[in-house]
Amino acid sequence: MEKTSAELILANKKLLAQYLAKEKLTKKLISANNELAYQNSERENRASELAFQNNEKEKRAAELLIANKELAFQIKEKAKRASELLVANKELAFQNKEKEKRASELLIANTELAFQNIEKEKRAAELLLANNELKEAHKLQEENIKGLQEMMYMI
Repeated sequence: MEKTSAELILANKKLLAQYLAKEKLTKKLISANNELAYQNSERENRASELAFQNNEKEKRAAELLIANKELAFQIKEKAKRASELLVANKELAFQNKEKEKRASELLIANTELAFQNIEKEKRAAELLLANNELKEAHKLQEENIKGLQEMMYMI
């Protein structure tokens, strides 16, 4: 029986060692499970954060799409306006050429008028001189008539 008792004690010690090893392993597994649960929680938090960021990015992408459409519209409008301004510039260039032609014509006409004015001034001076001569001749004529009348009354 002693042998059996010793074998039982030895078996009990082995079982105790196995139990302690299993308990130690259980603690390690519980710790590992806790670590995995924490990591899963962190992953869920990160996944939630990434989902939120993706949602925000989708909203921003939608806003940018609208902004791009608006910019495309504005670019088309600016192109139309540029085309209109190009036509207006061509019209203004044409009008400026016409004004330059007209200005050239008016300059020639002004030169002609200035020449005519000089000629008129010369003619006016001649007429003034002739008028003064006529006045003098008329005065002399009146004096002659008066003298003749005096002579007629004397006779």
